[in-house]
Amino acid sequence: MSEGKRKLIALVGGGAAAVLMPLVASWEGKSNDPYRDIVGIPTVCYGETRVEMRRYTDAECEELLANALADYAAPVLKRNPELKGHDAQIAAATSLAYNIGPAAYAGSTVARRFSAGNWAGACDAFLMWKMAGGRIVQGLLNRRKAERQLCLRGLS
Repeated sequence: MSEGKRKLIALVGGGAAAVLMPLVASWEGKSNDPYRDIVGIPTVCYGETRVEMRRYTDAECEELLANALADYAAPVLKRNPELKGHDAQIAAATSLAYNIGPAAYAGSTVARRFSAGNWAGACDAFLMWKMAGGRIVQGLLNRRKAERQLCLRGLS
């Protein structure tokens, strides 16, 4: 097992990591070569923007994803420690933070509703994050619907 996966599992747990990595990978897609995303940001692998823009191997992309998800899960859990042990909700929240950034997540209605104990309301608030470049993007709306469904899993 890679160091990045060990780091992610230590932070969110094995169940959440097993859901989180394929979830984000499926929505981000993978390009081993750098490209510009929908709003023009240089990106590589599974939506990574914080690394050198060069060609990466499949194994390097997977390691970058695991490390990045741990880096995004940490501020999610700092903002919403009540998510610890709730695999579906932490996976959904980390996927959202990976896409919108930890600062945006921290100030979001999603985070505030989790803190207030309104978990179903927090899951519904995922749908607010459907825009890029000032317009609704169907792919983002589809992703938010999938994250919302995951977030609702196991809630009464």
